Amino acid sequence: MQENPTDQYDSAHSEERPSIPLTGVVENETSFEDLKRKAADDLGTVKDKAKEHIQGVAEKAEQVAADHKNVAARYAASLGAALQKVGAEMQNADDTEIAKYAEDLGTSIQSFARDVEDKKLRDVAAMAEDFGRRQPLAFLGAAALAGLVASRFLTASAPKGARETGGSNKSGQEKADV
Repeated sequence: MQENPTDQYDSAHSEERPSIPLTGVVENETSFEDLKRKAADDLGTVKDKAKEHIQGVAEKAEQVAADHKNVAARYAASLGAALQKVGAEMQNADDTEIAKYAEDLGTSIQSFARDVEDKKLRDVAAMAEDFGRRQPLAFLGAAALAGLVASRFLTASAPKGARETGGSNKSGQEKADV
């Protein structure tokens, strides 16, 4: 009887070939699970880095705001001192009522400036909110006065050329017509 050549090959090499189970589906599932886990880990890392970065930016912004708050508090204290001096000089004149108001206002502004400089920005915002609820008209008046002072300060600190050209439409039109 003649042997089938393929049988010979199969029997001759069957001992040499290890038996490998068919695990293609299981390997794919394992690979997919590994990819999912790796993607979740990477996403977690990105989220952590983003949180760290955002926290750093927020801290820097809070520090800059606190610095500006302190500068504003020092300006307010200077304004309070100036009002106190005006009040003291007016005491020598006949305007004692106005002098008293000026001195009291100067003292209040200096006290407020010291309070603001010692507090965190959140506390200052809470103080302003509380004052606005207790004294809404005074709060609106103070806000209007602060806006006026800020606009005057910005106008005075602008370069000379910017003040001359940015003032009115008429001067701008004249320059455009020339």
